[in-house]
Amino acid sequence: MKISILIPCYNAERWIAQAIESALAQTWPNKEVIVVDDGSTDGSREVIQTFRGRIRYEFGPNRGGNPCRNRLLELASGEWVQFLDADDYLLPEKISDQMDYSSSADVVYGPVLTKNQNSRSETQEISMPFSNTDLYEQWIRWQVCQTGGVLWKRDALRKIGGWNEKYRCCQDNEVCLRAIHHALKFSFCPKPGSVYRIWSEDTVCRKNPREVIATKTGLIDEMLKWLKDSGRLNSRHIAAAGQGAFETARTLAKFSISEASRYSKVQKSKGIWNPVGPSAPIIFCRVMDIFGYFAAELFARSARSFKKV
Repeated sequence: MKISILIPCYNAERWIAQAIESALAQTWPNKEVIVVDDGSTDGSREVIQTFRGRIRYEFGPNRGGNPCRNRLLELASGEWVQFLDADDYLLPEKISDQMDYSSSADVVYGPVLTKNQNSRSETQEISMPFSNTDLYEQWIRWQVCQTGGVLWKRDALRKIGGWNEKYRCCQDNEVCLRAIHHALKFSFCPKPGSVYRIWSEDTVCRKNPREVIATKTGLIDEMLKWLKDSGRLNSRHIAAAGQGAFETARTLAKFSISEASRYSKVQKSKGIWNPVGPSAPIIFCRVMDIFGYFAAELFARSARSFKKV
């Protein structure tokens, strides 16, 4: 069984070599590595060319992440495809481990190691889907679809239309949503095999948090509607969406408490609001119950400022 490891690259001179090396180091023997450079203006192309003879590569104009991924899908000759963002990397056994769970699947997904690194510190944690939840709840909680954590049967991905080129963020969650809608078979491999690196606030999904929030909220609404229409919706799905909405509001409040307050009202009107989890400390919830969400965020901001004094 041949695996195509597909790496889109845009201005990733600092990271692309490690991504390629991790693909080449996969213990799965029958593989190809393909890189498409999406119009980089840094030294990425020169780094890619140092792997001449070991990988296939193509240089093109800047079109965006999903057009680049679709071009890679066109070039792939493997029965299964592994996408890998240029600033992430794979652990050596990733594909071998996930192929053990692929016999009756169209999509294999697994936990992702998240490495948060900046100039001051570095932290690492495993993003593990909750074991007592179904696929739909895991998707609602954003636990299924990080790009490097998923292995796709090539023809199944092509059948659902590949990557949606209209999306500038949340692309991996959108394509997994369509896969669920088209009844592709998902299989879970419990071994972490990919590393998602957070290193900059200027990446596609971090430089415009309002766009990410709007896109994420729209996708979750679409999932809930599909679950309801298909008779699959249950209270756990609604609770999970409500927790996500509350966490999203709290994230938005870092930029604008007024916007977060409006967002909370819209979500409450839809019945999607569940203040639980680490983002819902007891004192915040008590203030919110008595004075409202806006006041609770003002209180939280004042408390944070006081601690800095």
